[in-house]
Amino acid sequence: MNNAVAAIDLGATSGRVMLGHVGHNELSVRPVARFPNGPVRRDDGLHWDIDALYSSVLAGLAAAVREEPQLSSIGVDSWSVDYALMSDGQMIAPPFHYRDERTAVGVERVHAIADHAELYASNGLQFLTFNTLYQFAAERNLADADSFLLVPDLINYWLTGRQVAEQTNASTTGLLNVATGQWDDALIEKLGFPRSLFPELVVPGTTVGPVRDELGIRADVVSVGSHDTASAVVAVPATTDDFAYVSCGTWGLVGVELNSPVLTEASRAANFTNEGGVDGRVRYLHNVMGLWLLSECVREWQKTDASVDLLQLLAAASELTVKVPIFDANDPGFMAPDRMPERIAAWCIAHDLPAPQSHIEFVRSIIESLSVAFVDAVQTASQLSGKSVSIIHIVGGGSQNELLCQLIADRSGMPVLAGPVEATAIGNVLIQARAQGFVEGSLESLRSLVAAAFSPRRYLPRSR
Repeated sequence: MNNAVAAIDLGATSGRVMLGHVGHNELSVRPVARFPNGPVRRDDGLHWDIDALYSSVLAGLAAAVREEPQLSSIGVDSWSVDYALMSDGQMIAPPFHYRDERTAVGVERVHAIADHAELYASNGLQFLTFNTLYQFAAERNLADADSFLLVPDLINYWLTGRQVAEQTNASTTGLLNVATGQWDDALIEKLGFPRSLFPELVVPGTTVGPVRDELGIRADVVSVGSHDTASAVVAVPATTDDFAYVSCGTWGLVGVELNSPVLTEASRAANFTNEGGVDGRVRYLHNVMGLWLLSECVREWQKTDASVDLLQLLAAASELTVKVPIFDANDPGFMAPDRMPERIAAWCIAHDLPAPQSHIEFVRSIIESLSVAFVDAVQTASQLSGKSVSIIHIVGGGSQNELLCQLIADRSGMPVLAGPVEATAIGNVLIQARAQGFVEGSLESLRSLVAAAFSPRRYLPRSR
């Protein structure tokens, strides 16, 4: 059997299809397709253009099959919480985008029934206004649906015709019990959601089914850590257990890997989350706004000056000696798109700090602020969980940001290992490969393959 698999990795701003080859002494990935992704504004709010996204997925798979006609399997991962409501196998409407404003009313409705303390005891999740249970409470079409599918489960359904819910992503809905890993029937009933909506749960490594004949692809679809961070954490090239991770892209997911959840009041007050990981591990982490802040600023500047270049700005920001303000990167005021520089400046002024005065100062301020937020999250995760941390791994797109990596090392006093950039796709590939029998062993064994194949860049703390 050919040891080639395809990873469909869908992010909030872009997607990719990657070909992976895996064996006992082999691990490689390469892109065969990349495509944009983003929100679209409709009359009723902000949605994902899911039909265009699926078309890009199919085109990417066609490119993969042209290069590897004997593809063994396909795995899909994406961002979390967003879903499509289904009726008789058909999507009722495109999924809402988690940044849509409708979630505020959902929070009010849910908390009128169960406050966050009660929810945390059941689901272990940090409070985020866009968690699926709040979206459900704001949903107008719930009564018309007979099931719901999170985004990667929707793609899997379109590929195979089978509706299931993969467990790591299901853990982000707020409707999975943190102790049992099963749908929380009591909470679902209390909140008034139809239990019939909730699909069969499967774990990473489960074969969902063969690709439908009419798509012309002879391969199985295998469930992976379909929450992109779950796949990214699989590919952290850690060689010891005392590591923290920063999965950095649009969001910064910062935390440690545990064997059991932390459900203390201190953990809830710190707004830390217990999300499902591969092989029953717990991703104990905090969501930080991430490089969204930077990309939104650049997008805003390019509206009036198309020559604005992020790499040039980062290079100049690294050399900047002017002191810049450090703002709270977790402030919910930065959640919505548009006018990001204006909102950062307003936050600084409201907190008696001088606002950045140039593009370069804005960039430096954002990177400094993110490094503070990331280091604080690492330290808090260690304190609340009792897990010792002596090294920080940064994976994803943020691992290419040299200034960010160095500032995290400086502020934490720990070495930072940066890379791989495509950690999510690599983790996706590895879980498929293990399911197909190309490799075997624990997550630690898989991470040894990653460490051998992708040498991370090391940043050491500088004296301050």
